[in-house]
Amino acid sequence: MNTQENTYTVADAIVEELVQAGVEVVFGIVSIHNMPIYDAIHRDGRIHPVTARGESGAVNMADGYARATGKLGVVITSTGTGAGNAAGSLVEAWSAGVPLLHITGEVDSSYIGTGRGYIHEMKDQLQMMEGCSKLALELKRPDQASAFTRKAIEEANAAPTGPVTIQIPINYQSAIIPKSVSLIDVEKISSCCSKHVHLPQEVIEELTNATRPIIWAGGGVISAEASDEVTKLAELLGAAVITSQSGKGSIPEDHPLCIGHFASYQQVRNLVQKADLVLSIGVRFRSNETANWKIQIECKHINIDVDYLAFNRNYPVAHSLIGDAKQIVKAILHKIKKEELSTSTAYQAEVTSVREEIRTQLRVTLGPYEQFVEGMRRVLPKDTILVRDVTVPANVWGSRLFEIYEPRTSIHASGGGIGQGLPTAIGAQMGRKDRTVVLMAGDGGFMVNVGEMVTASQESLPLIVVLFDDSGYGVLRNIQDAAYGRQVAVDLLSPDFVQLGQAMGYEAKRIGDATAFISELETAINRKKPSIIVVDMEAVGPMAKPFGGPPGAAEAFRPKKLS
Repeated sequence: MNTQENTYTVADAIVEELVQAGVEVVFGIVSIHNMPIYDAIHRDGRIHPVTARGESGAVNMADGYARATGKLGVVITSTGTGAGNAAGSLVEAWSAGVPLLHITGEVDSSYIGTGRGYIHEMKDQLQMMEGCSKLALELKRPDQASAFTRKAIEEANAAPTGPVTIQIPINYQSAIIPKSVSLIDVEKISSCCSKHVHLPQEVIEELTNATRPIIWAGGGVISAEASDEVTKLAELLGAAVITSQSGKGSIPEDHPLCIGHFASYQQVRNLVQKADLVLSIGVRFRSNETANWKIQIECKHINIDVDYLAFNRNYPVAHSLIGDAKQIVKAILHKIKKEELSTSTAYQAEVTSVREEIRTQLRVTLGPYEQFVEGMRRVLPKDTILVRDVTVPANVWGSRLFEIYEPRTSIHASGGGIGQGLPTAIGAQMGRKDRTVVLMAGDGGFMVNVGEMVTASQESLPLIVVLFDDSGYGVLRNIQDAAYGRQVAVDLLSPDFVQLGQAMGYEAKRIGDATAFISELETAINRKKPSIIVVDMEAVGPMAKPFGGPPGAAEAFRPKKLS
């Protein structure tokens, strides 16, 4: 902390609030429009700054850190172009509901909105930030810096969580303020803190009487730390558990009741069609996970969500229980009497049969890659954090067949943007240095933020990158083939990724078969240094069945008349 009372600044007040909120790491890019904040961090000494190579990657790092740890992610960027570079990654954090604080500079307060050409000036930065954040705020009075920052942190952590941007004009950052008006002591009183949960008797009766119940678990289960409770409820009800992409880890994926992230498969759609009750918990029912909402929920639908706007958002709801999923599920467990339940062992056997059938169906499409997924799961620790960029192997089997056993060990782009995997994995590894972190990426997406490789080296992070190199945008190739019978703008010139990795401080090797891959993966786990394994997809060979993208993707791009 700055010990000179007469030079306590807005930047010092911001850093003090971060420390009080338990922040230990911030990610970002230093700039002439945030330098006072960085200097305050340095003088204080309690927060470690991680320097990214671009604002986009810095936001992804804070995002990955938050997802892997459950803590607040913090990122600092510059003004104008710097804030704009952050916008796309903030959209991802917003889409995934990640608690994240984005601190950005702004031009001198007297020049905001004047269009006079102040360096880094843009027309309306706050509006841009509002569009990609849960909330965007601008500091108007320097002596409110502490309360302003605390409010932003509370908003980021308040359910439904999401990224909050605060922008601080550069002339305010170094403004001297009285320390006495900065160090606030607030006792917040809220009527929402009670853990008492009122459950309508009708809800308990419907859960008790269901003969073919399904639990649909989303990222809200992970955020609420309700995985143990949801697993117990599934076992009590004998319910099938479908998970969204974000909900992987809500229940151990080797559990016989866990269907997993297979909702679009026909066998699972049939199971939903025959269900007499669906209990959805913290799930958004995204378009690509429900075949653009063609999956039908025609039975009783009970919804648990912390967000009021989840009510009837994508599927009609008979009962909506708004609040903390952990407490609500606990209350349900307390109310339901096992001896009164209506599910049968025959239904549970059917669920297990569907679970095995869809996995077998997917495995036969993989060709030589079946050995990859089996080998990865065999040699990697059970608590490995698997981060996946948008690429064919990740979409097809990394997000489905690689089993996840606990929360916060599965991270994927909820918004569907490519190239965010590398910095997200760096953030996850920064937050969990005690864990093995593996990134699955394709060459096309990897090049978007390739400079961030050096960030992992500089921080001495033992990140393992598994890079699937097919010299192109593989997902789009397959969709174009299916939609048009031809390809355009999808072929890419790959650099020598081994030499690139070595230049960036990584142990690097190119392999062309599953046996060599598993051997190199085991070596990478044990070396505890940044590693990149380049999978030569041409040498490995094609999958037995090409991946055509999400259900209905090709059809959506064929010429047609609008109705």
